[in-house]
Amino acid sequence: MVHVAIAGGSGPEVAREVIDALLATNNHELTVLSRGPEVHDYPQGQLEVHTLPSFIQPLSDPNQTAQKNLIDAAITAGVKRFAPSEYGSKETANMPWWSGKASTRSYLACINAESTVMEYTLFQPGLFLNYLAHPYRTSRHLTPLQTVFDFEHRRAIVVKDHPNAIMTFTSVTDLAAIIALAINCPAKWPPTSGISGNRLTVAQILAIGERVRGQPVPSFPSFFSALSTFANPSFACRPFTVGEVHLEDLERGELKTSWGLQVVHRAVAGEEEAAVKAMLEQVAVGTLLGCVKGAWESGEEMNRLFPEYEFEDAEEFLRGVFEGKP
Repeated sequence: MVHVAIAGGSGPEVAREVIDALLATNNHELTVLSRGPEVHDYPQGQLEVHTLPSFIQPLSDPNQTAQKNLIDAAITAGVKRFAPSEYGSKETANMPWWSGKASTRSYLACINAESTVMEYTLFQPGLFLNYLAHPYRTSRHLTPLQTVFDFEHRRAIVVKDHPNAIMTFTSVTDLAAIIALAINCPAKWPPTSGISGNRLTVAQILAIGERVRGQPVPSFPSFFSALSTFANPSFACRPFTVGEVHLEDLERGELKTSWGLQVVHRAVAGEEEAAVKAMLEQVAVGTLLGCVKGAWESGEEMNRLFPEYEFEDAEEFLRGVFEGKP
């Protein structure tokens, strides 16, 4: 049993999922730390915290001031293990809403450059599988968010000529369970903890949609022609209206589609309408660029560390959500 402090655990939804998973193990003493921008002076050993996962919302801390202050305070207090607020993609280029993560990563790497001052890891599960179930809630705390794969309305936005681009989808329940296992594990944490629940190509995601949603519409030859998986000429149907966008347009920050994301994260829910619309377009552009550039293809460090763990299967998960739905 160790003392685990959850930074930002009173607010962010993912933090609450992790707290529930840790409580279910009945193995650790838990403390929830509220966020503050100032540095607190915690003398060595005063907190007696062994592991400190952070869930400070990056959108509310763009300069990572609170995150870096937390790291400094944790080192001073003698914290053994730290996990910064990650819980998403492997890379953050083209994702300005997560730009501060790179700064935190560099800060931690610099601190530990010559020797291990404080053990840390970056938990990276890719995109939450739960988001593909939008608008249906599939976990206790995580609010459903819309993605470029809109299963509800049987439509998707993809990058032209990139059907084999890979994305990782992991349920938030699996993320929380893996974090709980990692905290229980005495082995040294790797700097990066990739978590790969489902490793899927764009074409495979659309194929799952065909099987789960089950309402064929006219074929889309330009997208599937390069895929040997779908070489069978009898495969001439799809459930989604697939909008293709050009990579060069995305590089210019342009999203030329007939529809866009509409559901906002709670962190920006109070912003002006124009700002929210611009950010949602930015999220769609960044997600698509990240997809073709490998940003969403998580590593498998945690899969290898916990080979016995069984992740939720994407197709079974989505079938359970949408079965019987119009």
